[in-house]
Amino acid sequence: MGMFRLLPDKPNFEFLRWRLIFFALSAVLMLASITVYFAKGLNYGIDFEGGVLVEVRTPTPADLGSMRATLGDLGLGEVTLQEFGTPTDVLIRVQKQEGGEAAQQRAVEAVRNALGKDVEYRRVEFVGPKVGSELIRAGVTAVLLAIVAMLIYIWFRFEWQFGIGAVLALSHDVLATIGVFAFFQFEFNLSTVAAILTIAGYSINDTVVVYDRVRENFRKYKRMPLDQLFNRSINETLSRTVRTSATTLLALFALYFFGGEVISGFSFAMIFGIVVGTYSSICIAVPLLLYMSLGRDAGMGGRETAEETP
Repeated sequence: MGMFRLLPDKPNFEFLRWRLIFFALSAVLMLASITVYFAKGLNYGIDFEGGVLVEVRTPTPADLGSMRATLGDLGLGEVTLQEFGTPTDVLIRVQKQEGGEAAQQRAVEAVRNALGKDVEYRRVEFVGPKVGSELIRAGVTAVLLAIVAMLIYIWFRFEWQFGIGAVLALSHDVLATIGVFAFFQFEFNLSTVAAILTIAGYSINDTVVVYDRVRENFRKYKRMPLDQLFNRSINETLSRTVRTSATTLLALFALYFFGGEVISGFSFAMIFGIVVGTYSSICIAVPLLLYMSLGRDAGMGGRETAEETP
């Protein structure tokens, strides 16, 4: 089984020595994510934008150019086509039509008549803009409330410095994920919001594991310099962190490649989130504690223990 070993038995990587580089990389990533978000925006799915979504399968590989020209002449406003899964599967989005549900139905009929009977219609959905805007507000509110709840939890369980470090690392993961979706213009829909909330939970769990070890080592090594203590804590939990992330990624890659188009956005967001969350829990969350005036009795509740020899 030695050939499958991902890390040495007792890793001793100098994570704290490279902390400024990690901070710089993360700062660049955050700045790029924010810039891309404001420059390109998100490619909101039908869940948020409202309109008509038609999924079709053509008997032969779809000629997107011809289909786009045909549907563009219908006078339905913005019509976008996207091939996904196989060359015969096409996702058609039609902007919301004025006139309520009857107008949306007429748009669908117009699409059907234009594409002909040889096309298989696999899915038709209608979403109103009001529902879409409400979903955007609900999604943003859910993410913010989750972050605040985690800040309070970490604050009570450890100290406020741990809470700030955890939330900064968590915000880093969420912003990076949104930035990737904005850059590649992947569809941002409700399953993406669900993935971001799952990433938040996963990332905070990883961070809490390392913070727990930091607190234990505070009790053991009272005179050890903080940078050495933090580095030791990260290395002691590194094997668990890497194994957990690797096994989770195996399952997510299977979902991404074999789960179909419906959950591909969710799977991609989770894969990216797990990678960046693992990075932030190791390279961001703990090194940030060095700059937060953390006392040696943090999280000990006044209990004193004898120091052990490293």
